Amino acid sequence: MKKIHRLVVKSFIGPFIVTFAISLFFLLMQFVWLWIDEFVGKGLDIKVIIKILYYASAALVPMALPLAVLLASVMTFGNLSEHFELTAMKTSGISLWRIMSPLIFFIALLSIGAFFFSNNVLPYTNLKYAQLLYDISRKRPEMSIKTGVFNNEIDGYSIKADRKNTETGIMYDFMIYNHTKRKGNTEVTVADSGQISITTDQKNMIVTLYSGINYNEMKEKDPKNREYPYRRDKFTKETIIFRLPDNSLKKSNERMFKKHYEIMNSKQLSVVIDSLSKEYIKRKKLYEDRLTEYNYFKYEKKVVDKQDTSAVKEDSLIKYQEPEKLSVIYNLDNIYNNMDNKDKLSVIRGALKDVQITRSNIENNGLTLTNRLKWLKKHQLAWYKKLSLSFACLVFFFIGAPLGAIIRKGGFGMPFLVSIVLFMFYYILMVMGEKAAVESALPVFAGAWLASGILFPLGVFITYKATKDSKIVNTEIFDNILNFLGKILKLGKY
Repeated sequence: MKKIHRLVVKSFIGPFIVTFAISLFFLLMQFVWLWIDEFVGKGLDIKVIIKILYYASAALVPMALPLAVLLASVMTFGNLSEHFELTAMKTSGISLWRIMSPLIFFIALLSIGAFFFSNNVLPYTNLKYAQLLYDISRKRPEMSIKTGVFNNEIDGYSIKADRKNTETGIMYDFMIYNHTKRKGNTEVTVADSGQISITTDQKNMIVTLYSGINYNEMKEKDPKNREYPYRRDKFTKETIIFRLPDNSLKKSNERMFKKHYEIMNSKQLSVVIDSLSKEYIKRKKLYEDRLTEYNYFKYEKKVVDKQDTSAVKEDSLIKYQEPEKLSVIYNLDNIYNNMDNKDKLSVIRGALKDVQITRSNIENNGLTLTNRLKWLKKHQLAWYKKLSLSFACLVFFFIGAPLGAIIRKGGFGMPFLVSIVLFMFYYILMVMGEKAAVESALPVFAGAWLASGILFPLGVFITYKATKDSKIVNTEIFDNILNFLGKILKLGKY
């Protein structure tokens, strides 16, 4: 390796390690901010906290690497350009491509390494990460009660509160389903407000409810009687004590999480995607056939004996003569026109009921198929993301290196600002592409590669401009416009 190449590589390695650590730290702080409510007040051991931060850091590596490459490349070439080292190399006849060549090789190896990390290491860390988060959420179920959703952490009970006053801790619109008897939703408690507290030994949760009703449905001995009596008791204040599970952190079974797409490598994803695609096509075809067979018809064709058509009016039949049989299609329009008004009304009501049932069936089955399709697309996105996030390292290098040579600023000032803006733009495009792909607004391939597909031509354009030592934007046009506007403003004063 030439001395110049060594200089460039050494100049890049230091900023890359520092920026990678900074990027990972900031992304990790975002994770801590998001999950702080789950961790506070659970009495977690320091080893558990370190473990969850370690797994979270591993999950954030694929996102931190492209940002670190962008920051480091802008800082490195900005620093070389600021101290005229890049100018000296160019005047010696060394092109920008030759200066960048060792780093291009290094970033290519880094991208390959990032892919193998995402494909082999990340599924394992994601499995441990999901398992540990689930175990933490189960340790203190009372801390997991979030407003607007049912909580089932306490065995045999389903608890929900619509809103909460953060200052007083009082929750409003309480609803508690008692499933301990395994008889369905037969015991329900509804209250206007309530408060939760924990006993000093951390073994029981006390729920104090105000202004509510206890609803208890009692089944009759006769199984044929489907109308069950019920008892409804009003109360001003009621206290319910729930026995909490063991406060120690118990390890859940890994099999609970292994079917999630973030826990699979590319080979496993390919197998699952294939089976999900076949299952989706099969279910869609089956539903379409059933809909066509049972709901979408206007005529009914029957083969009957000749004497069976004698009771039907001639204008209501379309006949096809055969040797022994008649192939008959009933003309429903004529049959309907020959009815009296009472029968017509009955037919209309029956048809309306059938349409309502069919519409409800279409909506329910359509929602099921849509959810299956979204789940399939999420698996496909996970497969493409293993490649796209690795390729993003190359994209950001071809943006950052020539951009640093153009702006001629090193350090954490201008390079940091430019890098953060570009990365935010990339992240927004990535999220938009993924959501568009899941909602079927874009093909999955296009959604997964949207961000890289837009920024890669930008990198090629900036690299071309840097090799030609030309400005990215011709500022003379803007200077002329500003001078013209200044003259107009001066004339306006007179």
